[in-house]
Amino acid sequence: MQQIDNMQEIERKFKVLCDSYKAEATARHHIIQGYLSRDPERTVRIRLQDNQAFITIKGKSNHSGTSRYEWEKAIPPHEARELLRLCQPHPIDKTRYEVPVGRHTFEVDEFHGRHAGLVLAEVELAHEAEPFARPPWLGDEVTGNPHYYNANLSK
Repeated sequence: MQQIDNMQEIERKFKVLCDSYKAEATARHHIIQGYLSRDPERTVRIRLQDNQAFITIKGKSNHSGTSRYEWEKAIPPHEARELLRLCQPHPIDKTRYEVPVGRHTFEVDEFHGRHAGLVLAEVELAHEAEPFARPPWLGDEVTGNPHYYNANLSK
């Protein structure tokens, strides 16, 4: 098991206008994730992504919603499946597309089940003011809007 060293997550999140991003995607992953804790001060997430699994702890977002503490560790998939049984109701089921745009890669999540039809894109940045190219399929920004946090979508 390997611990991922990035302890600060800086990202911006957007609605997606159409599915033209799929033609530009270089990778696609199926994700099931659940939450052991959705406390606003800290969330504890279990994620199965294809044949990999992770436990992630995220801290409270800053005032703009773009930055927060994140700790993540790879775990064996069989352990993740066991922990998902302990998670709070309504795990998230989604397909993630990795879409390179300029110097960045957008992660576009197409939700299934209860949130079918919702498509959100995130871009990770080195700092909050870092510029990035905006593809034509990118819609309104929802960074910092708790309604679009995955932990809240799982409620």
